[in-house]
Parts: sequence; structure tokens; C-alpha cells
Amino acid sequence: MDVVALSRLQFGLTAMYHFLFVPLTLGLSIILAIMESVYVTTGRTIWRDMVKFWGLLFGINFAMGVATGITMEFQFGTNWAYYAHYVGDIFGAPLAIEGLMAFFLEATFIGLFFFGWERLSRVQHLFVTCMVALGSNLSALWILIANGWMQNPVGAYFNLDTMRMEVTDFAAVVLNPVAQAKFVHTVSAGYVTGAMFVLSISALYLLRGRHRPLALRSMAVAVSFGLASAASVVVLGDESGYTAGENQKMKIAAIEAMWETEPAPASFTVVGLPDQATHQTRYAVRVPFVLGLIATRSIDGEVPGIKDLVMDAQRRIRSGMQAYAAMGVLRADKVNAEARAAFDAHVADLGYALLLKRYTPAVTEATDAQIAAAAWDTVPPVAPLFWSFRIMVGLGFYFIALFGAMFWLSSKRQLDRFPALLRLCLWSLPLPWIAAELGWYVAEGGRQPWTIDGVLPTFLSASTLPVENVWLSLGGFVLLYSALAVVEIYLMVRTIRQGPAGIPEKAPSGLPPSHIPHPAE
Repeated sequence: MDVVALSRLQFGLTAMYHFLFVPLTLGLSIILAIMESVYVTTGRTIWRDMVKFWGLLFGINFAMGVATGITMEFQFGTNWAYYAHYVGDIFGAPLAIEGLMAFFLEATFIGLFFFGWERLSRVQHLFVTCMVALGSNLSALWILIANGWMQNPVGAYFNLDTMRMEVTDFAAVVLNPVAQAKFVHTVSAGYVTGAMFVLSISALYLLRGRHRPLALRSMAVAVSFGLASAASVVVLGDESGYTAGENQKMKIAAIEAMWETEPAPASFTVVGLPDQATHQTRYAVRVPFVLGLIATRSIDGEVPGIKDLVMDAQRRIRSGMQAYAAMGVLRADKVNAEARAAFDAHVADLGYALLLKRYTPAVTEATDAQIAAAAWDTVPPVAPLFWSFRIMVGLGFYFIALFGAMFWLSSKRQLDRFPALLRLCLWSLPLPWIAAELGWYVAEGGRQPWTIDGVLPTFLSASTLPVENVWLSLGGFVLLYSALAVVEIYLMVRTIRQGPAGIPEKAPSGLPPSHIPHPAE
């Protein structure tokens, strides 16, 4: 494996490991605010004890998220130095704001959350909890603004004098429709994760006959919040797909394994076996019109297939070659009007010309075969994207069904009457993380071969490092993160086994074991 492949593997592993903690942080922070609001409203101490118990689990997860997230930002300088140089003026701004606005907000108020129970009034502590939740969501917002710009680079231009991308409209970067769609979809997935976590642990307590007062109340909150969140994930996922269809047509075509452009509206492939070698999808089961309606929200909008998009990539590569040639002239003669006009006319395709550097250092002298090969490089791995997307969507509808069933039982005050369903809730605990990781892979894997879509190829973004150095750091990360995973699981399991302080394991005397309290009790 070369430096680029190893650097991608290292960043992918650290990013996906870090993303194990992010969704739970997002979801639990909102659930804590909901539970504490009930405590402030009713004054019942059991709700305060619930906030303390789930807050302790939140704190363990939050600490692990911080520890694993910091290393990712350092990798932009160590493993992706040219990327940091080329787009650092744009990409670095949201990350800096995230640190100054969101991380410090979280770090400040999370201390008050744990140590302020006896020093703050109920309303003041509720404000602290809400600030922790706000900080968590603001952190996700600014990170996804940075990531959204990588998917849809707006509000920036290539400065010929500095040979870097620079900001022209920061508001456009912040209000990037891809970033906003990714934010609401991602945080909703985090809310589902938090709700499933609370639901699963509460189901475990009910199955073992422990801490029923906490389990029943927690489950009532989780199923209501989880149902709303799971439904919003599907709706907002549709919006995210629509923005990708507008700005990343190759990603949509690869997700659907759609090799040929179909007459509008295009059909949706439910299942099939994509074969990237032969450019066809075997045993495909299709539903007419659905993809066209989802991707274009119309009956006459065309969804281009992979082969047509590859032909368009060839056109853009040839256009970018003209920009690359004009850039060479302007570097020697900045006042050359003809070269300036040619560069301005074709600079939007300059990134496509850079794809040729994989095949030849003389970009302007590339052969037809090299141009064709570079154009086919714009096709990401189809089969992994195809199946990752379908498993993710299937899990999304499963969450709606599970939370819906539990919500109905909650309304009937029968949450603990069906042990088999409680076991299903417990076994469903890892599924939101699987869905979130698959969604992250679809978003990032579908962007390849670009670090910045249409602007900077991934293979040009990496640092010039000895392969041995990357292997060494990769091995170190695997060992460190494995140790952190063991610590995380140990602390979580120990805390769950100990249960909440102040809440009896058995029903209070005078109440039957089957008593189900109203959430306001």
C-alpha cells in the first residue's frame, strides 16, 4: 500500500471510530434536557436521579469523543499537508469556529452539569444542561459545514497568484445547501442513537426486574423522542439525497448502480448485484419512476447514468487541460490577456485536469487513453455504496417500526408486558451505530476520487511521507483506540450494572410489581 492508501485507511479508521461517540453524544444531550425539564416542572426527585444516571453515561461517552476527535484534526497537517495548504483558508475557518464556539461551550458547561447540582438552582442547572446540548449540536454544525464544503465547494475560487483555494463568500460556505442537509440528517441520526441507547438499557432493566421506576419513565421519553427522530431521519435523508442529486450526480448514480441513463422518471433498484468490471447490475429488481421522483422531485427530470457522467468527465478533463496550459503561461507572463481569458473560461474544470497526474506529469500532453482512464477514475466503488445505502435505509425504516410499536405500548402503559419485544429492543442496541457508520461511508466513499469534489483529487492531497512512518502511526492508533474501546465498554457496563443512585431496584412497598407509573409521577 502506498502513502495515499495508508493515509486514507488511517483517517478512515480514526474518523469512523470517533463517529461511534458523536451520535450518542448528540442524542443523549437532548434527552437529558428533556428529562431535566420534567424535573424542573414537576419537582419529582426521581427525574433528577434519572438525569444524573444517564448524564454519567453521557460524560463517559463525551470524554471518549473528545479524546478521539482531536487526533483527526492533527492528521490534516501530518498526513494531508497539501490538502491543508491548498484549501486551509476555507476548511480551517469552520473548524476554528467549532473549537471557539462549540467545544469551549461544551467544555465549560459540562463541568457545571456534573458539579453544579448543589450549587445551582433547578432552573439554572436546566440552563446548563441545555447549553451542553446546544454546544454538542453547534459542534456538529460547524464540522458538517466544513465537510459539506468538501462535497460542494461553493463561495471560493482558485487564486492563481497563491496557487490555493480562497474564500470569496463565507456566507455561501455557511449556508451551503449540502452542509445544511447533512447537518439535519446527521443530528437526527444521532437522536435516534441516543433514543435507542436509552430504550435498550431500560429494556434490560425491565427484563431483569431492576430499577423499574427509572426504566419505565426513561423508556417513555426514549420512544417518543426516538419515533420523531427516526421519522425525521427518513424525511431529511430524502432532502440530503436531493441535494446530492443536484451537486454530486456521480454519487447518486453509483449508489443506484445506474450504468445507463434511463428515460425520465428513472426507476429505483431495490436489490441487485452490481458488477463494476462489466458495467452492469445483475438480477436487478426495479420499481418504476421512484428514483426520478426522489432525485429530481419531478416526472420529467433526468437522472444521468454512470457512463454518460464518465463522458462528461472526459469533456471536463479536456476543458481543464486548457486551464492548466493557460496557468503555465500566466505563471511566466501574468499580463498575457489571451491566456487569462482561456484560464477564466476553463478554471472551473481545472480539478479534472489534475486527475491526469496519476498517469502523466505532462498534463497538457495526455493521450486519449489516459484521459479515458482518468474519467473512469471518477466512478467510486459501486457495489459497497449500493449495499451500504440499502442497509442504512432498511435500518431507518426498522427504527420507525420499532419506536412506533413501543410508542403505542407506552400510550397503553404496557411497555413491560411483552418480554420478546423488550429483548428485541435490547438486541437492537448496535443497529443505529451500524446505520450511522454506513451513512458516513456513503457520504465519504461516494465522493471519491475527490478530497474536494471536482477541485482536488485525493491522491494529490496526501503528505510526502515514508510509508514506514504511516504504518507506524497507523499501528499506534489501532493499539491506542483498541485500549480506549476496552476502557469505554468497561466503564459503560460497570455503570449500567451499578444502576442509578437513589432509585430503588424493586418497586416501593405498597405498589404491585406490575405498577406502571405515569411519566409525570
